Amino acid sequence: MLNLLRYNAKPRLLALGAASLLNFTLLISPLFSQNSSPPSSDFNGNGVVDFPDFLLFVTAFGSQAGQERYDAKYDLDGNGEIAFDDFLLFVDSFAASSQPPPPSDPRLTRIELPEGFHIRIYAEGVTGARSMSLSPDGTLFVGTRPSGRVYALRDEDGDHKAERVIVLARGLNNPNGVAVKDGDLYVAEINRILRYTNIEAQLDNPPQPEIVNDAFPTNRSHGWKFIRFGPDGLLYVPVGAPCNICNRGDPYASIGRLDTNSNFSIIARGIRNTVGFDWHPETGELWFTDNGRDRMGDDVPPDELNRITANEQHFGYPYCHGTNIADPVFGDQRSCGEFVAPVQNLGPHVAALGMRFYTGDMFPEEYRNQIFIAEHGSWNRSSKIGYRVTLVRLNGNRAVSYEPFAKGWLQGESNWGRPVDVLVMPDGSLLVSDDQAGLIYRISYSH
Repeated sequence: MLNLLRYNAKPRLLALGAASLLNFTLLISPLFSQNSSPPSSDFNGNGVVDFPDFLLFVTAFGSQAGQERYDAKYDLDGNGEIAFDDFLLFVDSFAASSQPPPPSDPRLTRIELPEGFHIRIYAEGVTGARSMSLSPDGTLFVGTRPSGRVYALRDEDGDHKAERVIVLARGLNNPNGVAVKDGDLYVAEINRILRYTNIEAQLDNPPQPEIVNDAFPTNRSHGWKFIRFGPDGLLYVPVGAPCNICNRGDPYASIGRLDTNSNFSIIARGIRNTVGFDWHPETGELWFTDNGRDRMGDDVPPDELNRITANEQHFGYPYCHGTNIADPVFGDQRSCGEFVAPVQNLGPHVAALGMRFYTGDMFPEEYRNQIFIAEHGSWNRSSKIGYRVTLVRLNGNRAVSYEPFAKGWLQGESNWGRPVDVLVMPDGSLLVSDDQAGLIYRISYSH
């Protein structure tokens, strides 16, 4: 069919212009399949080749504006122009197969997602990938823990996969946290915060870091840090409890921030070990995950999702866990009613780490301003739990559901991956880091 169209229709269609080209699509519409997705034709990056991709192509092919802002990704035959031969190649991509292409890693076929969502590898070879931070220019910075490395990832051809994986630093002390501000990269080691100035201009020859603050505790237990700049422009830094259960006083078991002079002040206490937080896109309030204590049993206590509504609130540790579970060691010293209860009790020992409010436009509207959480997975529970990305749905500031969103890294009692952090990309896709597999995944949606 398409060979016949090439022979008979090409001279006429070249003269018809963009309007007739749209009419021509009605003749070939049966060829369009949402399940066909050659990478070169997935212009909008949602994981499949579909009608929105066709509309993008038509705009580039038929409009004067499209030709003036010539974009090589629409030049499918690579001859330096967007012409009818490219259109025929685009149509062939629909007719070639009715099956989606297999993921680049066959393990991804194990990941279960809601209908319409797709997962692919954004970057591989990112050993120990942990917390993520995206620069305005599109560089993804990734921290690690024991490997001591900090990475910079670059997707330079816009195909939604990082071609360049650059090691910016080696030999650091558990550099879990990364954050970008005003062109500088901030890295959190266990006891200090470092700054790499003007980093994106020096990715291939990074500068020696400056020390921003080196006064944090040196305890390795829960000493790794997730860091982010808040809406106030200040750097927020947690200090975990240096134990499973203990009461060591300030600055332990807290979240604080560095002022413009790099001085640390505490804004919330009673937080055993948070490795992920975000600010509500409408209220500006800080929400965070917290890891519950161990050795109280398989099903207690829960991990927590919390919300800070005032300065210096206390969230219960070490006296109280979850909503009202008194600690067997410290629980007789203070009542659970004295503390701020969680917005949502999460699974016991799931190791809830990174979290983000979904602020993109790619996913359905029902996901807007809802919370994605990376659950790293249990380590000492008799039956494993976690190893997934979950979704907490909100109605205002109240949680109304807590459910799996992406699962499959845990197969029976064997896990092949451990999600650590989540990050919403400018196009609305969701990145997930995995420190066990050394991968960054990209989750997209198509209608």
